[in-house]
Amino acid sequence: MLITSSFAFAQNKNFTVIKNNAATSIKNQGHSGTCWCFSSTAMTESELLLLNKPALDLSETFTVYNLYIDKAIKYIRRRGSTRFSEGGLGQDMLNAVANYGAMPQEIYPGAGRDTIMNHDYKLEAVLKTYLDSVLAANPDTIPANWKDGYIQILQSYLGTPPAEFDYNGKQYTPQSFAAEYIPEKPSDFIGLTSFTHHPFYTSFVMEVPDNYNSNAYYNLPLDELINTVKQCIEKGYTLTWDADVSNAGFRQRKGVAMWTTGTNDSTAFPNFTELSFTQNIRQDLFDKQVTQDDHLMQITGIAKDENGAAYFIVKNSWGEVGPYNGYIYVSIPYFAINTISVLVNKKALPDEELNKLVINN
Repeated sequence: MLITSSFAFAQNKNFTVIKNNAATSIKNQGHSGTCWCFSSTAMTESELLLLNKPALDLSETFTVYNLYIDKAIKYIRRRGSTRFSEGGLGQDMLNAVANYGAMPQEIYPGAGRDTIMNHDYKLEAVLKTYLDSVLAANPDTIPANWKDGYIQILQSYLGTPPAEFDYNGKQYTPQSFAAEYIPEKPSDFIGLTSFTHHPFYTSFVMEVPDNYNSNAYYNLPLDELINTVKQCIEKGYTLTWDADVSNAGFRQRKGVAMWTTGTNDSTAFPNFTELSFTQNIRQDLFDKQVTQDDHLMQITGIAKDENGAAYFIVKNSWGEVGPYNGYIYVSIPYFAINTISVLVNKKALPDEELNKLVINN
């Protein structure tokens, strides 16, 4: 779904689309904390459209299934001294495709409705309880068959993925399907962020709880990060966006996100003047853990409001909610203050930014 070129907001907000890149249909992650998979899967599906390949609806459940096993192995090996949760980051989906393959949604939709992983947040707790019981009962030697019971629980919630399947008249394994249909590899993508507790133009492992795989991000000054995202969009690419949406400024049902502090917000949201953002304000809110890593989405485009202010067009994974059927317009100040990171194809980066970074190709 593409947002039309001009859309009037119910409260006198009028957006004009400057550029919006191809994206697949809106999905619904349902009662699950798997936004990281939905957002990065959406970006991957858009990459295929950019390459003029047939549209694909990839199974998020297959990725989540495999990474739950991966997380369990790490949890057992580290004797419970690591995070075990539904959460993750965009790179985790890319790595799952590289390691385990992929399959279409129609082949493995999971045990819930077509596009919804509907396990009511219970699965994580049930799986962790099982893992903790294995560790408690076996303080010296972990039994080789501990995964049997774990996988049985996992499949009771998500269903059993096929080892082989037929698609368009051809037989595939998950690995052969990914090799044929998904040409991009994890090394083709780069994570970007902007924080002052690490030097700019270097990479560091993001210090957020869901970074269980120690994914690294390259650090840019805030104005360069914003301009880089704009230029990536202009080149036809979409991005996975990791952000904080747990504040009053993110209003999916109104279709807009703006930076509010509790003092600059008028009663006629969103028709108020946003405060100026700075690198220091952003850093302070992150250090205080006011800004946290709590939701990932897909940035598809850029628009302007009736005053000429720029907004990113963002595809969410909460179903067709709000006036823009699942999309939301995110102001630049909101993005600047509430962004944890973005993930994008290296080909999208402007040459001037690539030249500043030491990237292992």
